[in-house]
Amino acid sequence: MIPPKFDYHRPTSVQEAVQLLQSSPEAKVLAGGHSLIPLMKLRLAAPAAVIDIGRIPDLRGIQALDSGELRIGACTTHHEIATSQAVQRAAPLLAEAAAQIGDRQVRYRGTIGGNLAHADPASDLPAVVVALNATLQAEGPQGSRSIPAAEFFVDLMTTTLQPGEILTQIRVPALGQGTGSCYLKFEHPASGYALCGAAAIVSLNPDGSCAQARLCFNGVSARPVDAAAVAQALVGSDLSDGAIDAAVEDHLRVPDPVGDIHASASYRQELAKALGKRALKAARDRARG
Repeated sequence: MIPPKFDYHRPTSVQEAVQLLQSSPEAKVLAGGHSLIPLMKLRLAAPAAVIDIGRIPDLRGIQALDSGELRIGACTTHHEIATSQAVQRAAPLLAEAAAQIGDRQVRYRGTIGGNLAHADPASDLPAVVVALNATLQAEGPQGSRSIPAAEFFVDLMTTTLQPGEILTQIRVPALGQGTGSCYLKFEHPASGYALCGAAAIVSLNPDGSCAQARLCFNGVSARPVDAAAVAQALVGSDLSDGAIDAAVEDHLRVPDPVGDIHASASYRQELAKALGKRALKAARDRARG
């Protein structure tokens, strides 16, 4: 199908993009386009204007900061993230998840900022940035502000971005020594979206016991699920298969699990248990080296 007519703007700076959003409140921001353009072609979205931020230089690139953080521009593509040595060293969980997004065409054009701002619950990156304790930077009429990833996602395709704000960068803390991570998903065979995705991080004490853990899910609820109770149950344990299995079975709760034509709510809950166990065990093995 062909979308309705719309005005097209291609700003050269973030400030110009913010001004355009102020002058046209009904406009939509275009980054890679893999979410917005299909909606427009199906006429599920009909913005009066499209503001293309994909060519703004300040929104591209990956930088390893002296603080140990990664600074990732919002218009950096999934392919760039998946193949970046800096990301593979500091936050391998993010690189692993980015490499599993869609297909090659999607990874070469889709962007991390567009993915996160769209907030599709079946997307791969929301749970990953929550697990990594990332911080998202937004720019708007009132200036810039930092948003913890855990507070960014509100509901189905809904975030804390305010009208006129644009996501500009993502700050990701580096994983420390003795830490392993893993992203696994059970995907829809046609779309590649996650019916359930599990992001796990495990850090070891010198004696091999669990110092810290994190387990987050995509696809099972309207927003990323942080299984904090499972992670807390693992702290201090020997991280044996039995300890991991028991922590997941006893403490994993999925609030308001989603069910649709692809998978029922109960099926997704069982997927979360299975993938959570596997992801934690793989993260443990990687932490042990």
